[in-house]
Amino acid sequence: MTHYATLHTHTESSIHTVLLNRPEKRNALTPQLMEELTQALEAAAAHPQVRVVIIAGAGSSFCAGLDLDHLRAITGASSPREDQADTERIATLFRTLYTLPKPTIAAVNGPAIAGGMGIATLCDFTLSVPEAKFGYTEVRIGFVPAIVSAFLRAQIGDKRCRDLLLTGRLLSAAEAHDLGLVTRIVPEPELLHEARCLAARLLRNSPAALEATKRLLSAYGARHLPQDIEDAIRAGIDARGNADFREGVSAFLEKRDPHWPSLKS
Repeated sequence: MTHYATLHTHTESSIHTVLLNRPEKRNALTPQLMEELTQALEAAAAHPQVRVVIIAGAGSSFCAGLDLDHLRAITGASSPREDQADTERIATLFRTLYTLPKPTIAAVNGPAIAGGMGIATLCDFTLSVPEAKFGYTEVRIGFVPAIVSAFLRAQIGDKRCRDLLLTGRLLSAAEAHDLGLVTRIVPEPELLHEARCLAARLLRNSPAALEATKRLLSAYGARHLPQDIEDAIRAGIDARGNADFREGVSAFLEKRDPHWPSLKS
């Protein structure tokens, strides 16, 4: 397998583990991490010895969403072309994870926020420690949770989707489980062990049947998902040029309440 700067990967007994490996930054998403995770998923899908993929986070967090330095960059001098590339990068990662032909398991050891929650909950199975927090917090910094909305509506329905995306609130692992976004809550010492036990259970099933079932499930979403993602990409690009987004990120980085420019118009 390929060496990655932001990931650690390991294959044993047909189980491929991908560890988000930026613990000092709470595994926050940079362009490099998103590209490498997409590459790692594609490589796992193509590798004949890999039959199940586990995604976990190093340190105390699963993934804290976009990296702060990257947030600063996209509210500064980024060009429309860069905004488009960045939005499409996130869309490609989520689409790759959602349509991967092999079963995927997220082992959520801590906070999974914004894009981190997307990675955690787009896996086929999401195991979480009781202390983990989840949330699509984008509106709190003037941003739009665009790409994930295309998937979330299908997962939990329109009304619940509106609740999470419009409030930007954090939810516990227990509430995420009640919504169907977390498969099972597991004590932290047992998390990776339980993920591997689940993977071993999946390995007893027919590889051809698992892949066919996953392709069938992805085909249901393919009837509407491409257009939904295109709409989401446009919304995400538009949001990056919004004055509220620039103010929201500045307020977040400066640890103060935002003063929304849109209230003055």
